[in-house]
Amino acid sequence: MLNVPHQASKSGHSRVVRITHWVTTLAFVALVVSGYVITMTHPRLYWGDTGNQMTPAWLTLPITQKFGESGWGRSLHFLGAWVLVLTGLVYVAWSATAHHFARNLVPRREEFSRSRVRSEISKQLRWHVQRGVEYGLTQKVSYLIVILLLIPLAILTGLTLSPAVTAAYPWLFSLFGGFQSARTIHFFDSLVLVLFVLVHVIMVVRSGFAHQMRSMTLGRPSYGQHPHLTTDAVSDGR
Repeated sequence: MLNVPHQASKSGHSRVVRITHWVTTLAFVALVVSGYVITMTHPRLYWGDTGNQMTPAWLTLPITQKFGESGWGRSLHFLGAWVLVLTGLVYVAWSATAHHFARNLVPRREEFSRSRVRSEISKQLRWHVQRGVEYGLTQKVSYLIVILLLIPLAILTGLTLSPAVTAAYPWLFSLFGGFQSARTIHFFDSLVLVLFVLVHVIMVVRSGFAHQMRSMTLGRPSYGQHPHLTTDAVSDGR
């Protein structure tokens, strides 16, 4: 294979990346929809271990409250959460064995130079997206924060809201400061993830929607649009 910049594979994602990406997408949509339905039944957030209609809320959400409509939402949320967890485990295990993190997501030392950082910040502030090249520093850092912090935090706080789980692992309450604190952290963590996805979609559109969708579904770049990319992109873990 011709030797091209290692991140060129981002225009021809591996089969594992493509499958886990779309399964995660479906699970995330299910979690957002069901999470909103669950929140509608009690759109108030508290801090500590207790909180109900009779206690003052730390924050009241601007959502119309609807009672008794969260049964299907809780079932879907539970299903979506476990699909996300299992898919995430597959992705992390594959990434470790295929050196995906080190090759594609971990920033290189030269990317932290003052000139590169200034250039990267300037591009992001102008929503400037280069096509057919490797991820920028902000993209790599963002993905690592999502994968290593935000998603694990959502999973742990979500588990804390399960009586069956906390009965076996009561230390989760201590970790997050109580049931209601875990619920509040879970809500804001999920909100940040939704905002990340929205920005991600915008960046996909600005960087060439058809090209990116072809890459994430068929697993190969659009050579007509990006002739400098080579078949080295399809050798990564496929």
